[in-house]
Amino acid sequence: MKLYNYFRSSASFRVRIALEIKGLPYEYLPVHLVKGEQHAPAYAQRQGDALVPALETDDGHLLAQSMAIIEYLEETHAAPPLLPPDALARARVRALAQMVACEIHPLNNLRVLKYLKHQLQVTDEAKDAWYRHWVRSGLEAYERQFALLAAERDGAGLPPSVYSWGDTPTLADCCLVPQIFNGQRFQVDMGGLPRTMAAFEACMQLPAFQRAQPSACPDCEG
Repeated sequence: MKLYNYFRSSASFRVRIALEIKGLPYEYLPVHLVKGEQHAPAYAQRQGDALVPALETDDGHLLAQSMAIIEYLEETHAAPPLLPPDALARARVRALAQMVACEIHPLNNLRVLKYLKHQLQVTDEAKDAWYRHWVRSGLEAYERQFALLAAERDGAGLPPSVYSWGDTPTLADCCLVPQIFNGQRFQVDMGGLPRTMAAFEACMQLPAFQRAQPSACPDCEG
């Protein structure tokens, strides 16, 4: 498999985590978003949204969108699983993942920040304030949901979660960890998020997450 990605892209980071957890080898193909390499005809003509990540399968199919790619990997390489076995728990995990991928990330990705700065001509200070506001409020919501799910697990006689759900990392953690990495880079306040940050720290003890992090990527710029 080939993964077209950018070391700072949190969506790319999600897929790298999934590949590493599942122990799937892949060729790393960097696409520099800041330099606009995603718009080069050779890439954009194959990828309708001209975004990263994109995963090229062994039989030559090019898959778009990180969540769809991870679900594909889950369906084609079931072990170790990124989703729990029962339907209710899978829905819980998907909801946590989508709180990041659908609620937090779209408001602070590179395209949005560039539009704020260049088209709307907001100052760097205002742009960064926008970023910090939406990431912080989104993570606060994640923390509240985490607490509700902890109470649900306790009521069902299940042990406390080590990660976002249960004692193994899931799709939710594939989304959460990259968002926290990016939030820390923009100096988002991570205080008062004990469950969320405990799950993050637990993930970062695992070799799969360490191998997937931006500093381990061949295109890392520091």
